Amino acid sequence: MKRRSFLKKAALTAVGTTGVPYLLPTGRLFARTNAPLAEHVVVVLFAGGVRQQEAVYQRYLADSQGLDIEGNVLYNLLEGTPPEFKIVYGVNTPDGQPGGQPIDPILATPLNRLGTLFPEVRYTGGYTGHYTGLSTAMSGYYGTTQGLQSRPLHPTIFEYLRRHGGAKATDVWFVGNGIGGSTPLLNYSGHRDYGSRYGANFFAPTVTFGERGEKYIKGFKCFHPEEELSYINEMREFLNQTFMAQGRTVPGLGNTEEEKEDIKAFMKSTFEKLENDQLAFPPVTDSGDLATVGFAAEVMRWFKPKVTVVNMSSPDSCHASFTNYLGALHRCAHAIGFLWDFIQQQPALAGKPAMLVMPEHGRNYEPNAILDENDWVSFDHDSDENSRRIFSMMVGPGIDGNLRIGGEDNPVGDAADIVPTIAELLGIKDRVLGAGLLAPTARSLFDRI
Repeated sequence: MKRRSFLKKAALTAVGTTGVPYLLPTGRLFARTNAPLAEHVVVVLFAGGVRQQEAVYQRYLADSQGLDIEGNVLYNLLEGTPPEFKIVYGVNTPDGQPGGQPIDPILATPLNRLGTLFPEVRYTGGYTGHYTGLSTAMSGYYGTTQGLQSRPLHPTIFEYLRRHGGAKATDVWFVGNGIGGSTPLLNYSGHRDYGSRYGANFFAPTVTFGERGEKYIKGFKCFHPEEELSYINEMREFLNQTFMAQGRTVPGLGNTEEEKEDIKAFMKSTFEKLENDQLAFPPVTDSGDLATVGFAAEVMRWFKPKVTVVNMSSPDSCHASFTNYLGALHRCAHAIGFLWDFIQQQPALAGKPAMLVMPEHGRNYEPNAILDENDWVSFDHDSDENSRRIFSMMVGPGIDGNLRIGGEDNPVGDAADIVPTIAELLGIKDRVLGAGLLAPTARSLFDRI
């Protein structure tokens, strides 16, 4: 019996599934409605729930553990002196002390000096859950009535840019840090006037280029349709698992051959770079979030997207370990510093992208009952007022440097502001506002200055 190539077909027909990027048909071209400020926008979702006390206000252990020890663990983002005592957030010291060696700064000048910081932004929606927070960031609308494992009700920034800005599919990417929960559903909405035909490529690189990606995708292997049928079925389940989990099928997507070949070339090149240790990872890459940012850098280098969204969620360890949470904050800031530095070193990108950074929500002021390995209390996010406090930051072309807008007694900004801000940066603000689908509280951060 003749052998046939199944993985080649599967890799192209199953694009659009979890873990693998895909291409969608080009949106309609509309004239820009305001002068663009940047050619590219990078959004880093500093997700997982970040307390203001340890982040913006650099209180370290003072407002959480009753210890009079303050300090800044986000020194690639914010200026401030690091803690001097009880250092637990870095990498292991040569003598084996866990976390005792802080990671060296990447940026000579922290991002708040290069851009504009909104230290007191408010999450004005309902329950402060991860999915609602992330969905709000991507759509500019608080979808508080929808549950998990469902797409946003209102269009995402990807759909706005493709429909109203004429962007093609490889211009918009959502780089997820996994395929669990609802993360793979944030690349487009269920809105009838937008939807999949204007969506972004979803890419979970630690899955695609992880153990199962090595097994099923690398090399675009050929499989015998009968003798290796079980293997083919395993591959199909891997590619489609999130959609199949709820009995749904992968949506029909119009893919151009050129786009498919470009993605295939990217994947092949990335596998080769990974094998030869040539990928641009952060200097410290000891977590999934850090690896995700490294792969996002490769996406930017290859495709030069108009919008790249990167999700990180390791701060959610604060539910059970405050020690791990501090380490996660430190590493996320390390990853953000790396990504900004990487962009500036690329001749085709340097000076062109703007970057936005924002947690999806905060964390409680009062602790839960869980003690971690250092007998420190941990914190949930149960929609108290502290969990509604977040920050946002923007840096890049057209953005004022060393500017701080608002404070504890004067909060400025809303969690829904990211979408209209990107729209203004890319020149489609009036079209997005004209669609009438944003939250009433959503405004461009430029309008809040």
